[in-house]
Amino acid sequence: MRMRSLRLFIFVVCCSIFFVGCTGETLPSEEEVIESVEVIEKEPMIEETTEVIEEPEINYPYVFPLTGLGTEEEAVQRPVIVMVENSPLARPQSGLHLADVVYEILAEGEITRFVAVFQSESPEIIGPVRSIRPYFVEISEGLDALIVHAGWSQEAMNMISTRGLPNFDEVYGDGAYYWRSNDRRPPHNLYTNTELIRKGAANKGYRETWTDVEMTFADVETILDGDPANQVEIPYLLGYKVNYEFNEEENIYYRYMAGEAHKDRETDEQLIANNILIAEANHYILDNVGRRDVDVYGPGTGYIIQAGKVKSITWEYVHGIIRAFDENQQEIPLLSGKTWIHIVPVGSEIKIQ
Repeated sequence: MRMRSLRLFIFVVCCSIFFVGCTGETLPSEEEVIESVEVIEKEPMIEETTEVIEEPEINYPYVFPLTGLGTEEEAVQRPVIVMVENSPLARPQSGLHLADVVYEILAEGEITRFVAVFQSESPEIIGPVRSIRPYFVEISEGLDALIVHAGWSQEAMNMISTRGLPNFDEVYGDGAYYWRSNDRRPPHNLYTNTELIRKGAANKGYRETWTDVEMTFADVETILDGDPANQVEIPYLLGYKVNYEFNEEENIYYRYMAGEAHKDRETDEQLIANNILIAEANHYILDNVGRRDVDVYGPGTGYIIQAGKVKSITWEYVHGIIRAFDENQQEIPLLSGKTWIHIVPVGSEIKIQ
């Protein structure tokens, strides 16, 4: 900028000399020439910065009892518990990704079945719905839930009847609360949703308020004291192999079924877990069909897996749900979010690494 001003000064002086020579006028002084020249200063560059605004943490007045996640309203309605099929023809299922808690247990024929518990979220489609077994009834009764199924074993129905448990059986009288899809063959095409079941509960005069099972959840800062658990393999019988892979960034486990990502049929969303409980339990074959009796009360041994860690546990059915206990018989709290409970035969070759 100074060089530019000097050149301009020289030019003005030269022109002045020329005109003075022609006119005889006196040359202006150097100071006068410099004052007559307007010097334009370049404004300094100002770097633009983007201000990062952190969203304030919301302090909810209540939490959902089965997930530990915050909510604006107290959750007092009874959970809906649905028997969901898991044969290859039933996959992918609908609604499991919105369940608060899911049990996976062997039924007859070496096929696993899901006992899916819904309270904090209300899927528009749940299924395919299948029949109930006695140990499914025991899990449902403990949770004080509305029981949703299509058919039963005789012992299971006897338990429901004698204990007066609220249930919706599509096969025997409750078809109004279900529908069948046209894109799958029976029996793999039966569906329901929580809205229909709650309407049915009102129609049948079932109690609406719920007896909370008081699940125990950890503080945000709590970290499980255990070994690394980035890969989990649960080998149910006849190829019903379940895998979980830990995503450290999201602090969740993604679920895989028979080697493929286990996804929701409606949304294509992959199923996840914040807590994985593996409970080794005694299994007994009752008849030639392969019906089982499964001990869901314990105590027994197993594992709890959360946040990339695994710890050996003792499990026991206490106050309506299977819980994990450490070597000092202190309950191990769950992380807030979704919980999958796998009941497997004693001696199953669980792989965790």
